Amino acid sequence: MTIEKKLSTNGLSRRRLLRQAVATGAGIGALSAGMPAPFSFVSRAFAEDRPPIGTWPAGSEGSTVTIGAAVPLTGTYAQSGADELKGMQLAVDHINEGNELIKKIAPKVTKGLLGKTVKLVSADSGAKPNNAVQEQQTFINENKIILMTGSTSSAVAVATNHFAQREKVLYVAAISGSNDTTGKDCVRYGFRQDFYGQTAAAAIGPVLVKQFGKNRKAAFMTPDYTYGHTVTKSTSDYLTQHGGWTVVTDQVSPLGTQDFSQYLTNIANSGAEFICNVNWGRDAVLSTQQAHQFGLIPKMTLVIPYQTPFLAKEVGPEIMGGVLAATDFWWTLEDRYPLAKMFVEDFYKKYNYRPEWGAENSYNSISAWARMVSEAGTFYPPDVIKQYEKGETYESLVGPVHYRPEDHQCVRPVIIVRGKHPKEMKNSEDYWEVIEVVPGAPLMQAPDAFGCHLGDYT
Repeated sequence: MTIEKKLSTNGLSRRRLLRQAVATGAGIGALSAGMPAPFSFVSRAFAEDRPPIGTWPAGSEGSTVTIGAAVPLTGTYAQSGADELKGMQLAVDHINEGNELIKKIAPKVTKGLLGKTVKLVSADSGAKPNNAVQEQQTFINENKIILMTGSTSSAVAVATNHFAQREKVLYVAAISGSNDTTGKDCVRYGFRQDFYGQTAAAAIGPVLVKQFGKNRKAAFMTPDYTYGHTVTKSTSDYLTQHGGWTVVTDQVSPLGTQDFSQYLTNIANSGAEFICNVNWGRDAVLSTQQAHQFGLIPKMTLVIPYQTPFLAKEVGPEIMGGVLAATDFWWTLEDRYPLAKMFVEDFYKKYNYRPEWGAENSYNSISAWARMVSEAGTFYPPDVIKQYEKGETYESLVGPVHYRPEDHQCVRPVIIVRGKHPKEMKNSEDYWEVIEVVPGAPLMQAPDAFGCHLGDYT
């Protein structure tokens, strides 16, 4: 006689038995004792209490749960995408091992998550929104993924946000610097850990005004999509309103530009004293190198309002020495934060280089998700979302952080760095000096200032 038939014979429905067990303190362990497949009965009972949503409960019924990552592995953002993927994989490894670092962030994680092994599947998005959404749809269909991640391009993050809300599958952005991601394009099913245009501008703006004074002239170089436009607007607004600076030109270029000569010629004729380069990835490298070849740098002072990983390595400390930038993380923060030290050591051991901030951000995002799931005690999406929305403070690689319930933005510090000249470098990866760690909360706009209206849970 099957378990179900035995229960029916005894006159108890599965749901009634579960409720009776909880009421009497019998517990899940007592219910599952002697069953051929432990907890399978209970998971079905929970599923009956809540209608299926997204990939739940199918995606979490087996012994493995799967995360789907769509990151750029080709194109202008490929190097950052590969770095992010490494951070994701390290986080997944740590969850499955019950590593000491992950337990500092998510104390209820043992080996695996809620007794299940976590698996990471990935695909190349090429930093194209349609590609990213199609890859995530494939992961949903074939792998029943319970979490989506990846982006690098904020256009991808925004598209995946809306896809996550439609499909009712959680999404944690990898890198996304646009104000829109947790602003007008925020969704109930989307979360962001990293800093963004507003917080970058509010962190680096005072440093620029203090060091260089008021009433200066700046030229901006802006990639033509949501990330570029919002970072440029936030930075230029701060400098004009608080420092009296003038934006003499804003040179907007398509993603993947190879030749920046026309934009640099316009900057050369603009009378600018500063070049604020908002380009990202390979675009940032090429535009900076070409600005140096044109003789604009160091004649004009280079500023990086939103630092791209590997920029100093690709461009070289001869150009980047003395340059101010806002960033999410730099590996020498291991001297300040014990968890950062553990992360840098484990990452270096696995990949043989010190992590850039793409890897750090991905690790922080996945480990935060593991915390929320383990604290909620379920993979049921609305319950995991509500755990985020409690806004509890917890330890991360950059100290105590929390998520704002109103827009799902992580409240975390922004790091201001200055490029080191070659003679100042202590080793081959010592490109930046951390000059300030700026607390996140005072940098942030009001939760609804950028038009965030979260959608429904179900």
